[in-house]
Amino acid sequence: MVGKRGCLKTLLLLAVLSSLLVWLVAEVFFNVNSNMVALSVRNSTQPLQILSKRGDWKSANALTTADLAAAMIKRQEEPGMTWGTLKVRRAGGSFADMAQRLFGAEVHVVSLTPDRFDFMTTFLPKFALTTARERIAEENLWFAITANFRDPKGRPMGWVYHEGKQVNSPFGDWSGCFFVKDGRPWFGPKSLLNEVPGLIQEGSQVYPSVMKNHTTFSYVELKPDAFFDGSKISYRALGGMRKDGTIVFVLSGDGGVMNVSEVTEIARKLDVQHATLLDGGRALQYSIRTDDGPWHFHAFNTELPFQHKWLERQRSPVYIGVRRKAPLIITSSP
Repeated sequence: MVGKRGCLKTLLLLAVLSSLLVWLVAEVFFNVNSNMVALSVRNSTQPLQILSKRGDWKSANALTTADLAAAMIKRQEEPGMTWGTLKVRRAGGSFADMAQRLFGAEVHVVSLTPDRFDFMTTFLPKFALTTARERIAEENLWFAITANFRDPKGRPMGWVYHEGKQVNSPFGDWSGCFFVKDGRPWFGPKSLLNEVPGLIQEGSQVYPSVMKNHTTFSYVELKPDAFFDGSKISYRALGGMRKDGTIVFVLSGDGGVMNVSEVTEIARKLDVQHATLLDGGRALQYSIRTDDGPWHFHAFNTELPFQHKWLERQRSPVYIGVRRKAPLIITSSP
């Protein structure tokens, strides 16, 4: 009898340890905690709420610019770069409440000044699929994020410029763009391409643009699903710029899924002048260099080579890369 109890305890312990190991693997490779939150709120009709400095929850529409700035939790700050986090939640029933209490949800905001950083497209030869983690390591970047979409064969969908040359053709009439002219990065609608003088040095066609001159385009609210499932609650990435040239990224973090209107409103409250979405959904991934080493986010599996469409690894051909400018070397005359 004692021997049987001992065997049962051993089996139970092994089962618990095995479950923990499976969960750990699922978290490392599939970001399962984040995706449990995303799954729990995907059908919610309630707005995204942000935790204010006073401890109450308010929608982005209800927060002032000052409230939003005060709600930001500082993660990293160095000359020309800040990284902050907003704690968020969304009502969606008991499952959503439990998932968010257990795992939390957050939105990240990364700001970079062009006088300290160079912006570029980064990719492998022949647009072989790669990851943000690989790009930041191989190119000594401070930040890397997925740029435009890819077709079923993995080719980038949209024009790409690198080192002054167009290396991929346009895709339809997509409205957003990232580009660098005269060393200055721009994010926003394609109309900026003609308004900003000079030749494109780096750039990527993206989709859709959402804001120009501090004004959100009407389709974001009136016809959100005419452009990239705008009402869908999903992982989102927005690239924008302030009037002073500061580049601002508003990014889904773990569990911080949003619709297009919500990510755009956060950007507007952050004083963004022009903005466009970047690739998002399961493909979203980005990496940030910190004092403690690189920090990586991936919405889904980027490493394990599953063939099933629900489990296949999400790798992209083109990323936007940001590298710290080399210091000026001043030589004195003899």
